[in-house]
Amino acid sequence: MAEPKERAPKVVADNRKARFNYEIGETFEAGVALTGSEVKSLRAGKATIAESYADARDGEIWLINSNIPEYLQAGCFNHVPKRPRKLLLHKRQINKLIGAVERQGYTVVPLKMYFNAKGRAKVEIALARGKKLHDKRDTLKKRSWDRERGRLLRAKG
Repeated sequence: MAEPKERAPKVVADNRKARFNYEIGETFEAGVALTGSEVKSLRAGKATIAESYADARDGEIWLINSNIPEYLQAGCFNHVPKRPRKLLLHKRQINKLIGAVERQGYTVVPLKMYFNAKGRAKVEIALARGKKLHDKRDTLKKRSWDRERGRLLRAKG
């Protein structure tokens, strides 16, 4: 009998701005507490986490300002699109995140939202520190130089 192939995680939403605006530190994988209509909407591939962040409230981590649009077929059982959603983490991870935010000035930023191999909705969050304007310019210079270097190497041989 053939072994089942591992499925690649299906990425629903990607926060590409986060890698430009923040220096990404340690990353964590967190589950998300969702309602049924939210899961249906995510499976349809509709979500944005570009302007969202994670915040600590009462010893729990919450995903704030993430947009999961209403699922049209849900009818009266629909959800609020921008409601705060609880992130499911271990207590040790929660304490580490809260400590880094309060003492070291980090921000908790979601990087991507996806379904893992078991079909569970997950969010990859990271401890991040905001970049200054000159750091962003350096990033742009490095990216354009890498692109130009690739073109030169392809043209050469």
